[in-house]
Amino acid sequence: VQLQASGGGLVQAGGSLRLSCVASGRTFRGQGKAWFRHTPGKEREFVAAIRWGIDNKYYSDSVKGRFTISRDNAKSTVYLEMNQLKPEDTALYYCAASRAGIILSSLREVGSYDYWGQGTQVTVSS
Repeated sequence: VQLQASGGGLVQAGGSLRLSCVASGRTFRGQGKAWFRHTPGKEREFVAAIRWGIDNKYYSDSVKGRFTISRDNAKSTVYLEMNQLKPEDTALYYCAASRAGIILSSLREVGSYDYWGQGTQVTVSS
């Protein structure tokens, strides 16, 4: 499985961006697809996740109500719609996918994901 993330950019605080993650290879019901982000000096942080074909959606407290994760089966694509962006959302955003079905309690864990995209930079200016 290869993941290709795109859609990052520079935006003013309060603005919006939509990230996309296109997956090659097999997808299956229960597979975890997620977005994480990383800033220098910090650990990679969970942002949002979805289980393919089940549509449970999970968000970190810091983005809940502002970000929305969604999927397009036909395009094998996961999206992250980001609204009301804040300077603290500035980070390199990665999409990730699990090799096997994922349980709810593991959705937020970096170690639950086997495949990672290359990252797309989001910069929010104040």
